[in-house]
Amino acid sequence: MKIKKPKVISLFSGAGGLDLGFKNAGFDIVWANDFDKDACNTYTHNIGSHIVCGSIEDIDSNEIPEADIIIGGFPCQGFSQANLLRFADDERNKLYLEFLRVVKDKKPKLFFAENVSGILSLAKGEAIKKIENDFSLAGYSVKKKLFNVADYGVPQSRKRVIIVGVRKDLNIDYDFPIATHTSPSKAKKEQLLPWVSISKALEDIPDADDADHGLLNHDYSKYKITNRNFTGHRKTDPEKPSPTILARGNGKGGVCAIQHPKNHRRMSVRESATIQTFPKSFEFFGSLTSCYRQVGNAVPVKFAEQLALALKNKIGE
Repeated sequence: MKIKKPKVISLFSGAGGLDLGFKNAGFDIVWANDFDKDACNTYTHNIGSHIVCGSIEDIDSNEIPEADIIIGGFPCQGFSQANLLRFADDERNKLYLEFLRVVKDKKPKLFFAENVSGILSLAKGEAIKKIENDFSLAGYSVKKKLFNVADYGVPQSRKRVIIVGVRKDLNIDYDFPIATHTSPSKAKKEQLLPWVSISKALEDIPDADDADHGLLNHDYSKYKITNRNFTGHRKTDPEKPSPTILARGNGKGGVCAIQHPKNHRRMSVRESATIQTFPKSFEFFGSLTSCYRQVGNAVPVKFAEQLALALKNKIGE
């Protein structure tokens, strides 16, 4: 069944990387939600005022409009081997259960859930089995895939799992997008484009220390560079895709920005956002730490758009 301008509900939207990708692909984001005020301000300014700022636990499903698709990512810290028997009692699983609750209540045609690669091995693989079983019982055929977004033209090595559910009463078979890029050593043989390097992605970004750079959010952390083999402290290879843009911290500190490809300072928020394939006109709101966190939590826009286009070919105009 063909539908025009598919309608999308977004949960745990953050600054809106996943949403912007779907919007760019021609989808209509009709409702979104996040609890972080800075992220909601960023989202409202750049994408639309349809975001509701507040905890999803406090929002009744009847307050959420009908839609064809639900998208979002949920935390997975509570999926431990010991806690699977007491799953609903673990505070850390509340947001996953809220995602499941909204899918059950709204019964969209499809849902897309994004998560870290570690979800596949949590509780020795039992966590992902539980997730798939939960959504199967809710009436969805589920498939999952581990991606490195560098394989899709994003200038970053970032491994994430995409879980897709299709309502069982529909004749829709979603196919994940096919990779367009690979490592330079394999590109010719596999007839794909080589990965986009971090230096290539940032080649037209003026230096953040230039007084007249004219870019939004082109401020950077002064956190010391130590060049040791530890997350956030490793040297950046300018000829490779960027290391994963990080999102540690809770708004009170803790974010560690990746080093610039020249390894003379940390990348700015703008540079980090460029690696996450946000457009230069996309403005982030909040403290420096909050902006870094919003960027790091996002799904790369270009990758999200390819996920959406693969779906639009099935149910779009």
